[in-house]
Amino acid sequence: MQTRTRSLLYGASAAIVLLLLIAIGSRGFHWFDATLIGYAVGTVFAVAAVTYKYTFWIARPPTGRYWRRSWQMFFSFANFRRYTVLIPKAIITDLFTQDFIRKRGWYRWVMHQCLFWGVILSCAITFPLTFGWLRFTQTVTGAYQIWMVGFPFVSFPADSLFGFLLFHALDFTAALLLIGLVLAFHRRFHDLAVIAVQRFRFDLMPLVLLLAIALTGLALTADSAWLGGAYYWFISLTHQIVVVLWLISLPFGKFFHLVERPATVGVTLYTQITRDEAMQPCARCGTEFATVRFIRDLKQTLADVGEDYTLPAAAANIAVAEQPANTDALWWQDLCPACKRVMRGQAMMATISPEGNQFL
Repeated sequence: MQTRTRSLLYGASAAIVLLLLIAIGSRGFHWFDATLIGYAVGTVFAVAAVTYKYTFWIARPPTGRYWRRSWQMFFSFANFRRYTVLIPKAIITDLFTQDFIRKRGWYRWVMHQCLFWGVILSCAITFPLTFGWLRFTQTVTGAYQIWMVGFPFVSFPADSLFGFLLFHALDFTAALLLIGLVLAFHRRFHDLAVIAVQRFRFDLMPLVLLLAIALTGLALTADSAWLGGAYYWFISLTHQIVVVLWLISLPFGKFFHLVERPATVGVTLYTQITRDEAMQPCARCGTEFATVRFIRDLKQTLADVGEDYTLPAAAANIAVAEQPANTDALWWQDLCPACKRVMRGQAMMATISPEGNQFL
């Protein structure tokens, strides 16, 4: 209960901080566009819910231990000198290029890249506009002036190539998103392995909402360009509704892994650094099979969640070199995978007959 309450407080604090940033960036809401208030309210609720779920997630013993260890290693000057390029490389390969997906197949990689960059770039454009941090004004010469958090940034002719690309940036990201969505729906409707395990609310509904967002967003441009804005109010309201629904569903659906994914950089850091540390020998055969730090963290995590994986040393007929401080028994995690299989087999044979293995 304390963890949940703490996460609720973090979520409320994140929402308050975002509201303060909106007020500061829009100069006391002076440049805040009231017609976009639905997006802003949905974003505030989404930030609160995402923060709540994320802090609750990292409060779990396994995630929390990885989280703390990762930051300890990140702020270590010795590690920084030895692994200077590790973090930038992990950020690029794990987050931006997603090489781990490319190894599973080019189809899935292209699909994920289109979805990832379509969502990220759309959010990077939409949120500053919604919060009043980014706005456009027209100068006396007819050029457009970009303002960032109340400060003039750059001006450009409205009919320039830069202006065209800037004004249609969300159309380009929507088109990129549509490519990823077409590939995703094709895979989910034709891949039998995916069909067998997918769930409508968790797997399909976020994609449906993204499809509605992309189509209604493109429809706004089409209505303005070809229909003279005849249906602009209805389309914009529909677009705002589906965007708010997607934002609110973000913490509870498949796309929450967009928020979780950066934490995997810490896992990469943990794995790489501990690889060069002292190894843990098996308590039965002496074979080194994992790092001492990993086994120690694993034992502490199991103890935190109330799991007891201790074995009597006498029953295993093992001389234990290093025992946990809080027990006189051998930990199952002190054994290598091969010895675990042997001991499981011995236990099964002992269960079949007290005389031992009758098949040999």
